[in-house]
Amino acid sequence: MTRPTTTKPGTARKFTDAMELPTASAPVYTTILDTDIGPILLTSDGVHLTGLYLEVSEAIDARLDRTFGVGPTRADDLEIFHRTEVQLGEYFTGQRARFDLPLAAKGTEFQRSVWQALTQIPYGSTAGYGELAEMLGRPGAARAVGAANGQNPISIIVPCHRVIGADGSLTGYAWGEEKKRRLLTLETRP
Repeated sequence: MTRPTTTKPGTARKFTDAMELPTASAPVYTTILDTDIGPILLTSDGVHLTGLYLEVSEAIDARLDRTFGVGPTRADDLEIFHRTEVQLGEYFTGQRARFDLPLAAKGTEFQRSVWQALTQIPYGSTAGYGELAEMLGRPGAARAVGAANGQNPISIIVPCHRVIGADGSLTGYAWGEEKKRRLLTLETRP
């Protein structure tokens, strides 16, 4: 695997062009995509993409119910789902490095600030938890950043897979190290 670029530990870097993440609200519509990395569950409020989960399971359904207070409704024909499927297809074939989708994420103010920061890590690059904490003006909050990173509801598009351990290890990815490795390898292939 070609190593993504990163800065030296302890060196804060300013990222630009963060993606807008308004707060998500009910209802919750879902669809399932079949991809090269397995099934992906998408969620939407009807306009915004509110979730991209790299597994389909009862645990994810329970998480959606806890987060939104309503059960999901299957709606395969939403325009946002079609746009997401096209852009993910382009991403997986190396034709897209940046997504252009309306997003909305439900979380605490701190979580949302971390997710916003994730959108600023450039394609093909990585950053450490400490680096993100410094960027947020909270240099001692690397563990809290890691916890918020793990709760990111919009995987791939809000690229939590680009966050690595201080020693360069592929730690802390909710969907497993193999999927994280595949995404990082995809982003660094020629």
